[in-house]
Amino acid sequence: MADSGEGDGDEGTVIVADDNEKVTDLYAGYLESRYRVRRAYSGEETLAETDENVDVVLLDRQMPDKSGDDVLDELREREFDLQVVMVTALEPTMDVVDMPFDDYVVKPATEEELHEVVKRQLVRASYDTRLNEYLRLKSKLDVLREEKSEEELAESDRFEMLTVLAQSLYDDLQEMRDEHDGLDADVPDELIEPP
Repeated sequence: MADSGEGDGDEGTVIVADDNEKVTDLYAGYLESRYRVRRAYSGEETLAETDENVDVVLLDRQMPDKSGDDVLDELREREFDLQVVMVTALEPTMDVVDMPFDDYVVKPATEEELHEVVKRQLVRASYDTRLNEYLRLKSKLDVLREEKSEEELAESDRFEMLTVLAQSLYDDLQEMRDEHDGLDADVPDELIEPP
């Protein structure tokens, strides 16, 4: 059953969702000092725990009652203004191109990795739509480059399409930055690297 007891942190609200209660509790424990944390032990509990106050969902892909992929789709359908990070033991495949997540972490995740990804998602949430879309595409490109061979990537039309789209958004963002001094003064340079 979901645990609505939230941690003492005040930097944002995070749901940790995994059907393995030990993993959920471990990851929630890592984050509670900095964030308000809700625990969910199934896909249905994740949906029940999600409301307009949630900033980030750390979501396992493999859950027995409702998969993380299905939960992700439903969260996007509900149009919550939140970031979703897939935290899973599943190696990414080309299907991630079509998934509307914001970041992807392969288990096991360390405390430092979880803090970094949550912080990164909270920062991203404050940016405009174009930047969010670029960062989402960049995350997909990065995870595919990390997990797939150059040969696999070269043979994938979907990867090429994603790269072209990311480059176009990157060029638009650079043009916007040049036109508007201070537009993204709070954006760390490493977030806006070329695709």
